[in-house]
Amino acid sequence: MDNRQAMGSRLSGPRAAAEGMGAEFGYRGERLGLPEEGPGSIAPLGRRVAAILIDWLLCVLIARALLSDGTMQSAGNWALLVFGVMVFLTVGTLGFTPGKRLMRLRVVSAAGGRLTVPRVLVRTVLLTLALPALIWDRDTRGLHDRLSGAVQIRTS
Repeated sequence: MDNRQAMGSRLSGPRAAAEGMGAEFGYRGERLGLPEEGPGSIAPLGRRVAAILIDWLLCVLIARALLSDGTMQSAGNWALLVFGVMVFLTVGTLGFTPGKRLMRLRVVSAAGGRLTVPRVLVRTVLLTLALPALIWDRDTRGLHDRLSGAVQIRTS
């Protein structure tokens, strides 16, 4: 291996370097039995980020209008509570939040079907902590989804 290949692998990340050495990872969601593309496949990162931004903006607007004293700091504090309640109720009953619905995503059990109430509660608490959502596995499932046995999939 010359220096150009070593530099490229370091800049590309460990997955690209491992694939360059012959490791086979497959596509995202293959280990879970999900299709590679289309409905039922793992939700793309861009759609998931857009969905959570839509949900957060909605919660900030609700908190500022109904719960805060008009300052953005108190609206932000209340928005976290509104966000937690909204995620718990909507994912627990419908399988998606308003942002996920707009982005055509759904939260389901990794084994198939709906999440149970305790799993939705675990997922919601970990999501409001933010850090578990920033730690991913090779299927790009956040730690909050992995610990609750959930997976975010595309609906179309």
